[in-house]
Amino acid sequence: MEFEAVIGLEVHTQLLTESKIFCGCSARFGAEPNHHACPVCTGMPGSLPVLNRRVVDFALRLALAVGARINPVCVFARKHYFYPDLPKNYQISQYEAPLAEGGAIEIEVDGKRKKIGLVRIHMEEDAGKLVHDEARPVSYVDFNRTGVPLLEIVSQPDIRSPEEAVAYLKKLRTIVRYLGICDGNMEEGSLRCDANVSVRPKGSEEFGVKVELKNMNSFRHVERALRYEIKRQIGLLLEGKPVVQETRLFDEATGTTHSMRGKEEAHDYRYFPDPDLVPVRIDEAWIERVRAELPELPDVKRERFMREYGLPAYDAEILTASRPLAEFFEECVKLFPQPKKVSNWLMTEVLRELNREGKEIDETGLKPEHVAELLKLVDEGVISITAAKKIFPEVYATGADPRKLVEERGLRQESDEAALEAVCREVLSENPAEVEKYKAGKKGVIGFFVGQVMRKTRGKANPKLVNQILTRLLEE
Repeated sequence: MEFEAVIGLEVHTQLLTESKIFCGCSARFGAEPNHHACPVCTGMPGSLPVLNRRVVDFALRLALAVGARINPVCVFARKHYFYPDLPKNYQISQYEAPLAEGGAIEIEVDGKRKKIGLVRIHMEEDAGKLVHDEARPVSYVDFNRTGVPLLEIVSQPDIRSPEEAVAYLKKLRTIVRYLGICDGNMEEGSLRCDANVSVRPKGSEEFGVKVELKNMNSFRHVERALRYEIKRQIGLLLEGKPVVQETRLFDEATGTTHSMRGKEEAHDYRYFPDPDLVPVRIDEAWIERVRAELPELPDVKRERFMREYGLPAYDAEILTASRPLAEFFEECVKLFPQPKKVSNWLMTEVLRELNREGKEIDETGLKPEHVAELLKLVDEGVISITAAKKIFPEVYATGADPRKLVEERGLRQESDEAALEAVCREVLSENPAEVEKYKAGKKGVIGFFVGQVMRKTRGKANPKLVNQILTRLLEE
């Protein structure tokens, strides 16, 4: 019997607001424990929450970007459950009346495009963080994260493989980063994913028993956890054993999942409207103001790059995966209007350095002027592509002027035609056997001659000019 997976993802994105969702405490990451906490976010008796309007603005940005239906009235609810880092013993979230419903995110896997539908987008507050002591059986509570604003994005169970799940997550992260509402850092917890997964015989319309997976803080972990859980559930069904509805944790060390607790249902949380917060009314004027602030989104930008710059689909996909990189590319093209050459340089030399440091391009000192100047030097024949690659790491690291580095390092190419012709004649006279091979029709041997000229000139000869001179001399 063949089986297929049915996967739905619940993604929490931490919003890049200055303050928390219901109080004025800083929402910045990285402060000393419990430095960003107050009576409101720690749930002290008598304290009252006040909604941060910027959170609604950010939520509307995402809803518009994915084509969701925005509800004219949304309501905050109390979701009751006990956890040591949830001081109120309830979380302020949304349930029956979320901010938005519907919409979709388009993904591409193995060259095939597919739309993953969305159930809802709602606003809520984050919980705190437990820090476990490795030496003693105690845990510490850090309330800095308590009350940091979150958007929860719940997908339809339209995902059928771990690869599709990762593609969906990557696309969602790209969108929220383009919108400027979340940095998408899974390692720091600003983008977190829970997965609901079940399996069923292929062709069946009925859903199997779903299991929730938690503790996945990277794309690789999501893929590994789903792959293991799908295999585990299929194994149980083939053995005639039931799949238990539960919440399971992913163990990255073993690549396996293990049971954490029984899966809760909505009624377990005893949702009811929060009496301290009034319903949020969103009119068309508010929606249109937010719509006017939306940037060009990645799918639209990718199509424009292909149409306007003549880039292949692969190049456009890579360059538009990051908004800062896409903007950097366009600035480079303004200074050096050869899009494909700019694209090639960014996707090889620049991305190599960025990946090595784990940075976005706007987090470095590299400027479009640096890349454009380097490509101009190559295009003008002042330096070889090899020399350009040699000095680029220093340009990237220090922001040094490429033209100045070329002069300081003596990398300028020899382009004196008379001088190069003399070297070419010398190489040909030293290699009569290879000359005869060329005359016999083995044109590829010219690469050998070019290499010899480059060796004699210590790599400073202009290879394009050398090739032209050698071809002329050999044809003569």
